[in-house]
Amino acid sequence: MPTVEKEGLVEEIKERLAESQGVILTDYRGLTVKEMQELRIKVRAAGADLKIYKNRLTQIALRELAMPVLDEYLTGPTALVFVSEDPVAPAKALQDFAKSHQALEVKGGLVQSQVVDAASVKAIASLPTREELVAKIMSLLISPVRGFMGMANAPASAFARVVQAVADQKAAA
Repeated sequence: MPTVEKEGLVEEIKERLAESQGVILTDYRGLTVKEMQELRIKVRAAGADLKIYKNRLTQIALRELAMPVLDEYLTGPTALVFVSEDPVAPAKALQDFAKSHQALEVKGGLVQSQVVDAASVKAIASLPTREELVAKIMSLLISPVRGFMGMANAPASAFARVVQAVADQKAAA
């Protein structure tokens, strides 16, 4: 029989799942408390939130929301990283942390209602972040303007060089 506390946790998980763009599941077995705190800080800085819930309660919440089932990933100790916006930054943060802490293992997850495995999360982490993409687009948009400005300034610049050359020539004579 479910307790009021467990029902409250299921509701909390459902709210977090409904509000987030996705969730990445990790196995944190072998990490110390200090390392877990460090991981939480890095994930939070990347725009996500790391939380640990019982696997069974997470499965119930997923079923109640009619979301894809993640039973194969919800085994053993599982930390859920709720992605609020762009999934690239949290995936990068997890991959960077996993490089220096071998105990952390990315299991898979759910990104925009699509089940992804660990290899897909790694592929997401290799993508450029939203900010990097915006910067690239802006530089592409500004490039033609810079070229036009260079062409527009060329005659005036050439005229100034000719005037300077004439002035230098007269000063030398």
